[in-house]
Amino acid sequence: MSARSTSGATGATSAPPVDDRRELVSWYFYDWANSAFSTTVVTVFLGPYLTTIAQAAADANGFVHPLGITVFADSFFSYMVSLSVLLQVFFLPVLGAIADYSHLKKQMLGFFAYLGAFATMALYFLQGDHYLLGGVLFLVANLSFGASIVFYNAFLPEISSLERRDVVSSQGWALGYLGGGILLAANLVLFLNADAFGIATGHAVRISMASAGVWWAIFTLIPLMNLKRRQPRKSLQAGERMLTVGFRQLMHTLRNLPAYPQTLLFLVAYLLYNDGIQTVIALSSQFGNQELGIGESSLVALILIVQFVAFGGALLFGYLSGKMGTKRAILVSLVIWSLTIIYAYALLQTEVQFFLMGAVIAVVLGGSQALSRSAFSTMIPKSQEAEYFGLYEISERGTSWIGPLVFGLALQMTGSYRIGILSVVVFFVAGLALLPFVDFRRAAVEVGREV
Repeated sequence: MSARSTSGATGATSAPPVDDRRELVSWYFYDWANSAFSTTVVTVFLGPYLTTIAQAAADANGFVHPLGITVFADSFFSYMVSLSVLLQVFFLPVLGAIADYSHLKKQMLGFFAYLGAFATMALYFLQGDHYLLGGVLFLVANLSFGASIVFYNAFLPEISSLERRDVVSSQGWALGYLGGGILLAANLVLFLNADAFGIATGHAVRISMASAGVWWAIFTLIPLMNLKRRQPRKSLQAGERMLTVGFRQLMHTLRNLPAYPQTLLFLVAYLLYNDGIQTVIALSSQFGNQELGIGESSLVALILIVQFVAFGGALLFGYLSGKMGTKRAILVSLVIWSLTIIYAYALLQTEVQFFLMGAVIAVVLGGSQALSRSAFSTMIPKSQEAEYFGLYEISERGTSWIGPLVFGLALQMTGSYRIGILSVVVFFVAGLALLPFVDFRRAAVEVGREV
């Protein structure tokens, strides 16, 4: 029996309409909910804070030894980012296959959203020299974050028409930046006025990270209440196990992927340039703190500015895609990314320059990712959305592993944060080299999607 057999289906209903405003807004709100984790935890607080925790636990030579493995304390966080995504390489496509088979995307979205939210809340207890506790909690939270985004993205081609796809995707990203910015603003007030509130700076950091988990949990309720299932729930056949079905369907998908060469080429290009994007997002605070000596309060202020500039940038690129085409708009963003990385290596010296560079990055940050997501949604076979977005999510926001690994190795071998950040430019250049060869229209035809 094919893993996509409809036998065992229950609860058939007529498909809800696309472009329903209430459902679209509810879908946007999951970006609003989870962006607090990406912004407050991954981008701002956890990198410098966990690095400090690891340094406190380091030996006289600056190394920690988790599970007997010798690791440079300053590289510990970047290695945790890499490990969390390496785990996703194995888990996310299988979870996507299970979601497509069972038609339980919304339930799986809720499960992993709350698993990640509770792990994030538990970061409140990270202090002293307990760097392993921080590493484990981050692994659980980031793996859950990536899994939930698989199911979230898989709703995009179901709830929006092709004509509105770029705009809908861009508005989701924009609302995410706005939500992440609002919570970060509140955390900034707490962090900068910790003494006035009668708490230590480290305590303020722990409260801020835990607040991201609370925010994530509360606002996830909105999409869970209003997103609709388009296909009837399926039951397992006698003797079947969901994990077995997931692996079988994943193998089927991987065998068939070469039949869609344009989709495959886009996916490779995206995995490369998005590795660069995610490395910058995850490690920019550590670079600013360790290389330029910028304090945590200034870094929080910069990321806050980036959030609100990126809100406008995501909407801007949604508009530009309608004027110049989706592929050209993405290519423009990648050129800007490459030039910015080169500037950081060769010319960046002061805090003011760091702020200006952050503003430039903010303009292209959401646009390059939102347009990539909407473009990919037109290149995947119907009824396999979660599986393909499982492959896609391997290198989605805050979940790259090659980039942080390269950065960490470059840092460990040279001791230079500038060499580390320069190593990231290769991912943008590789994406720029491959993306022009992707025919977006042909890709849609190959998978039987609307052109």
